[in-house]
Amino acid sequence: MNNILLTSVGRRVSLVKFFQDELKAINSDGKLYGTDADPFLSSACRVADGFFKVPRVDTDDYIQLLLEKCKKFNISLIIPTIDTELLVLSKNKSIFEENNIKVVISDIDLIKKCRNKRLTHELFQLKGIGVAKEYDKSDFKLPMFIKPYDGSRSVDTFIINSKEELTEYHFENEKLMFLEYLDHTKYDEYTCDLYYNTKGVLICAVPRQRLLVRDGEVNKGLTKKNGLVPFLKEHMGKVEGAQGCLTTQFFMEKETNEIYGIEINPRFGGGFPLTYLSGANFPKWIIKEYILGEEINSFYNDWEEDLLMLRYDAEVLVHGYKS
Repeated sequence: MNNILLTSVGRRVSLVKFFQDELKAINSDGKLYGTDADPFLSSACRVADGFFKVPRVDTDDYIQLLLEKCKKFNISLIIPTIDTELLVLSKNKSIFEENNIKVVISDIDLIKKCRNKRLTHELFQLKGIGVAKEYDKSDFKLPMFIKPYDGSRSVDTFIINSKEELTEYHFENEKLMFLEYLDHTKYDEYTCDLYYNTKGVLICAVPRQRLLVRDGEVNKGLTKKNGLVPFLKEHMGKVEGAQGCLTTQFFMEKETNEIYGIEINPRFGGGFPLTYLSGANFPKWIIKEYILGEEINSFYNDWEEDLLMLRYDAEVLVHGYKS
């Protein structure tokens, strides 16, 4: 019973292939399954060893039906990939564990802090990491940056340069945060893939400079072994409740190297292929810890620096398809 499930895989073809390769390296009979809202039209599901459909995560029978599918396909490990699943799966983690199925997911308290950017800012500050100042909506400085505390994919974000650009929507929407603007001409933007072992200890940190972003996901990225690595070891070397991959975002001032924490997503991010291909093998470590029961305790920093990723669209063809 060494099969793995990646949930809501959508277009994450590379992530599916990485786990397929690492699983088959330790068990040639192991299978990688995928789920999606419409798995027949999911490119990642189509390249997986198998796939199945589950209801929306907010339906009452989601957990029960997912559990039944895991039993049917001998799945022993679940890896969620989207934000909306995290709270539900973390809350019901024990149900799967009672059936010898592990879920690679951080604790619910940490997930709640990551889902609310105000709480994320508090977590950063607790760790000694600076954050952009949040203004009172009656007392702010321009330019400023506006974003929702629970947003994703850069939806509902605004750079405000003058008061004329502000509307009632900005003031009345309680979800919108008025933030100090960190000028992109003065800061480099990084996504840092962090791997935490089952004890919440940081095992690897790979900063990826975001050279070009499309729809909130990196399109061109570059691995850098800069001051972020020792900074993260010092400030985020131990995070209570963290497990597996945390995708974090930081801004670094170009001249002073001052670092600001932006957000944390306790799951694999869309730009993870660059981290894996640089030599940081998160899928292998997950399999070792959660399936083979091995401990991973040594910090890993032997990944390739200055590896440039340029992304493009590719095709998955399904012959004889009938809707």
